[in-house]
Amino acid sequence: MRPRYENPALTADAVWIDRGRVLLVRRGHPPYQGMWALPGGFVELQETVEEAVVRELREETGLTARPWRLVGVYSGPDRDPRKPTTSVAYLMRGRARTPRGGDDAAAAAWVSLADAGPLAFDHDRILRDARRLVARRR
Repeated sequence: MRPRYENPALTADAVWIDRGRVLLVRRGHPPYQGMWALPGGFVELQETVEEAVVRELREETGLTARPWRLVGVYSGPDRDPRKPTTSVAYLMRGRARTPRGGDDAAAAAWVSLADAGPLAFDHDRILRDARRLVARRR
């Protein structure tokens, strides 16, 4: 008999910064219902993390972009109240258009970086790390 391992869930988050704004979604369901968050979600069994971030972005905002640069890998038993998760966060590139909330996002919007926060989960930390990466590239 094989031992059963309890592993953290794998998620992917999109950080799309454009002209001093960041793309956010308002969560439509618990946890953190009603709070703003980065678009993202759970990686499905038959997809890569990169495919998952593109899919989640499209489902939650109606927009298409590609992963451009890795922001970081975020892990810990308390990141998500539902279960331990590990998230891979990417800076995204694409044509910034008007988003529309979809899937489990009640709304989607471009929000001024100055007004972004507090965010759900540990997305404030992810956004802070992404902003540092973008600032270094200038």
